[in-house]
Amino acid sequence: MSSTFSPNPAESLWQMMDQIRGSFDRRTQGPRKSRGDVRAAILVLLAEESMHGYQIIREIEERSAGAWKPSAGSVYPTLQQIADEGLVRVEESNARKTYVLTDEGRAEAESASAPWSEHERGGSFQALPKAGVELAHAVSQVMHTGSAAQTDEAIEVLADARRRIYAILAQG
Repeated sequence: MSSTFSPNPAESLWQMMDQIRGSFDRRTQGPRKSRGDVRAAILVLLAEESMHGYQIIREIEERSAGAWKPSAGSVYPTLQQIADEGLVRVEESNARKTYVLTDEGRAEAESASAPWSEHERGGSFQALPKAGVELAHAVSQVMHTGSAAQTDEAIEVLADARRRIYAILAQG
């Protein structure tokens, strides 16, 4: 935390909670995926069934629980690249290009791992930052509308929560 907090304890708490809220808000966007991850995702999906580009984007977003939605600007060039490499062939129907794995593509897809699986561990990728933001909102409410006794009780609850979270880390 920064050392620029106000000497007023209530104002300092507000600034600190606002800073915490901001860091959680940024984290919920998730890490950016590299082009290699887009490639692996496409191969894994096409191993299951043929799809067009928009289906691939939608499926990645769904399987990552909204944590990752690759742009068309990353999916379509990757599809073109793997088509140039002979890993997929393009079939046109109803003015849509559908991508189908070739035998070489199937072989490569077998060694690819689903990059969204890191987000499937109990949904914690987005749940923890969301819980942090919700906690920051509750603390803000207590700070602005709570009595002195409620504020003291909230401080005890937060101290206990901090200890319990560190205890969770100590178990692993």
